[in-house]
Amino acid sequence: MIRQNLKLTLADKLYFPAIFKGMWVTLKHLIRPRKRVTIQYPEERRDKPTGYRGFHRLNKDEQGRIKCVACEMCATACPAHCITIEPMPTPPEWTDRERMPERFDIDMLVCIYCGMCEEACPVNSIELTKIHDWAAYSRGEMIWNKEKLLEMYDLTTNEKAMAEMGLTLNPEASE
Repeated sequence: MIRQNLKLTLADKLYFPAIFKGMWVTLKHLIRPRKRVTIQYPEERRDKPTGYRGFHRLNKDEQGRIKCVACEMCATACPAHCITIEPMPTPPEWTDRERMPERFDIDMLVCIYCGMCEEACPVNSIELTKIHDWAAYSRGEMIWNKEKLLEMYDLTTNEKAMAEMGLTLNPEASE
């Protein structure tokens, strides 16, 4: 089927109807403004939805020790292969477990924040927080070791520090 060229009127050729339609939309928005969309980041922050997955943390048990038993299930479940664990035996006074991580590294630049490591952990030692904005000057700074992950635990369990970042503690995260 061959389409014939349409004959445009003078008004169509001058694009006046299209211009007036656009002006009408603009005028409606000026008269009846909608809810404000822009936020003044970083002073104002949006609330993260339930189940949001940000940076990782390693949890501690009731005695303040690392909760990880170095089973390496999180490293096995990770599709990005960004978790490295080297186990070591626990001190003799730790009777509740046999191993703990000597080295626990997560390459945050490789991680896809899927949450598979969190689901695979049998003792809930690794958890994803609501923190997502972190700056570093080199790629090496974004490979988080055990100490940095435990630091993140201390940061995210401190209400005052979380409030300064515009976040609230998530009571559902500890389930």
